[in-house]
Amino acid sequence: MKSTQKVGAEKPARWRFRASASIAVALSVIVATACGGGSGQSSGSQDELLLGIVSISASESNNARFISGAKEVAKEKGWKVEVVDADGSAEKANTSMRNFVQKDAGAIIDMVFPVTSIGAGLAATRQADIPVATWGGGIDDGVVATTGAGGPLAEPIVKAMAEEMDGKGSVLALTYRSGLVCREREEVFDKIMSDYPNIEVTKNEVGIPGFFQDGAQYATAWLSGNPSGSGNLAIWGCWDDPALGAISGLKQRGREDVEVYGQNGNQEAINAVENGSMTATNYQNSTQEGRKLVETIDQAIEAGDGWKPKNVTVPGTVVNSGNIDQFLKENPKAGG
Repeated sequence: MKSTQKVGAEKPARWRFRASASIAVALSVIVATACGGGSGQSSGSQDELLLGIVSISASESNNARFISGAKEVAKEKGWKVEVVDADGSAEKANTSMRNFVQKDAGAIIDMVFPVTSIGAGLAATRQADIPVATWGGGIDDGVVATTGAGGPLAEPIVKAMAEEMDGKGSVLALTYRSGLVCREREEVFDKIMSDYPNIEVTKNEVGIPGFFQDGAQYATAWLSGNPSGSGNLAIWGCWDDPALGAISGLKQRGREDVEVYGQNGNQEAINAVENGSMTATNYQNSTQEGRKLVETIDQAIEAGDGWKPKNVTVPGTVVNSGNIDQFLKENPKAGG
């Protein structure tokens, strides 16, 4: 990670202009209001900053929470927001970023696609001096900030799973290598599993879209080779939805002997922990991540060529049967 690299050093003036333009709009509104003209709204102004968001799966609940948080702060700043669902396609993500450049966007957020997959989009944003932030996509030239939503969130869950299996048995890992977050989580999974040679690991990669169905299908096939009474069994998803799909497969087969672990803590996963069908998940406060990333983009625009890329972190919370009641008291909206 290029933690000391300066971003936008070649043409920082545009970023500063956008910030100054927003101030100018605000001042013009104040003057108009003071003179009795206008309602004090700048809606539709050509100077309104457009924040483009390119999501790997906008309908997935954790993505939706992030987008909600980002929109909240953007609204507070008077920014316009447009969201594009790339449906797991890096090609569509690159096209969407180029389209936002054509729309003269003031900033762009890439959600989960690794920077290595959006090279064409980043080339266009660099040429246009548009700052980009990534949600778990990493840092590259032209990226002002990213979030640490990958490996750190997986470590406590995978460790707990291995320990609760007493270091032996079989695990089905549901992965997704097209996203940097899941790749980083899989690396953590592999590292921890290497310390437990008596745990047999089976991996299947799910798709986007189709992750829920894939999780159910892979779980059903895996169960055929791991009948009830064959030892300690567990399923791990690199995020919640494939694991939730696996739970549906378990229910169809009437299997209650398999522990299930997820990541992110979406509403359905929290409910599954509460009803006992999921063993644990790590709640990722993606709403707060969305808020903080937009705030960081604003700071980068204000700083111009003095800005250095940042890794924005929001700690997760492991949720299991031991703390679910207290967690829901403290986070009543998490369970719906």
